[in-house]
Amino acid sequence: MISFGSEVRVFVATAPVDFRRGVHGLVALVAEGLQGSPYSGDVFVFRSKRADKLKFLVFDGSGMILATKWLEEGRFTWPPIGAGTMRLTPTQFTMLFDGLSEWIRIAPRTVNRPTKTA
Repeated sequence: MISFGSEVRVFVATAPVDFRRGVHGLVALVAEGLQGSPYSGDVFVFRSKRADKLKFLVFDGSGMILATKWLEEGRFTWPPIGAGTMRLTPTQFTMLFDGLSEWIRIAPRTVNRPTKTA
């Protein structure tokens, strides 16, 4: 199980990437193609064409981490293919990483401030 603190921002590249890319190729993709900052501590998640593999990239302050996971059976549930990124909560990322499809139904909660009524 992989999890991050609630302050971590997680971005999913919605278009599949060439899984032959290594850490340097994905860092370049984040910086140039996704307009992100690969050394910010944000987590960047990438999908394969067959949707059965994912890679994530994160800088931990001392070095770049690139991890890969593939499912022996089935596929990960991904957002629709498009250009750019989609932001996830750390909880949604954990569910995606664990192969659960319910992550897509969990929307970040917004809490409305109470208003004073007369």
